[in-house]
Amino acid sequence: MADDVVVTNNQGKNRYEAHVGGDLAGIAAYQLTDELIVFTHTEVEPAFEGRGIGSALAQFALDDVREAGTRKVLPLCPFIKGWIERHRDYVPIVYGARPSTATD
Repeated sequence: MADDVVVTNNQGKNRYEAHVGGDLAGIAAYQLTDELIVFTHTEVEPAFEGRGIGSALAQFALDDVREAGTRKVLPLCPFIKGWIERHRDYVPIVYGARPSTATD
């Protein structure tokens, strides 16, 4: 991943944004309800593909949602959904996910 990627939540545009060297490299768009954050679309600019921008967006956004603790995630976006499937520790914040039955 690019070391200089900076991800922020642009609440005015309802999207997380990744910038590299001041340039917009990618976005993860969302819609909010009282209980949910619905991720609808993730896009990385062609010039920045293959540099981990999408993963940086997903991780930052999901960490942000988890830290706030006020909403569950509804991943309609295939990229965010797939990212969660590969990073199972985010499943507990997904809307409708069953609680873990694992025991230590």
